Amino acid sequence: MVRILKAFFAVCITMTVVDLLWLGLVANDLYNDMLGPLRAKETVVLAAVLFYIQYVLVLVFWAVLPSRDVRSAAWRGLGVGWIAYATYELTNWAVIEGWPAALVPIDIVWGLILTTIVAATGRAVAGDAPDSRPDSA
Repeated sequence: MVRILKAFFAVCITMTVVDLLWLGLVANDLYNDMLGPLRAKETVVLAAVLFYIQYVLVLVFWAVLPSRDVRSAAWRGLGVGWIAYATYELTNWAVIEGWPAALVPIDIVWGLILTTIVAATGRAVAGDAPDSRPDSA
């Protein structure tokens, strides 16, 4: 249980800090310029919180905990990021009139980077499962 909690909090903190740096400092002007009137004036906090909780849980249970090591967690995180961000971006591009095509690869690459970093960090903090150590046999 301690390992799960370590993974959860490591993923939660890393995801929040890194994504807020991206959204607030690095890409804020980019999103304003590219999305224009499509971008909400105010963030719907409930929607953001629900997304982050779900995404953190998916990363913990599908990428961090099942992984043998940090590298494996990074690869699993990359897969989760690809599925999540590509689904979001390609769906928006397909169904939202005016969704900028140039934003699609930017957001997908960001999702790959973010999710890979977060999953690897979560695995590094969580440590090895007791039965996965080579000397536990």
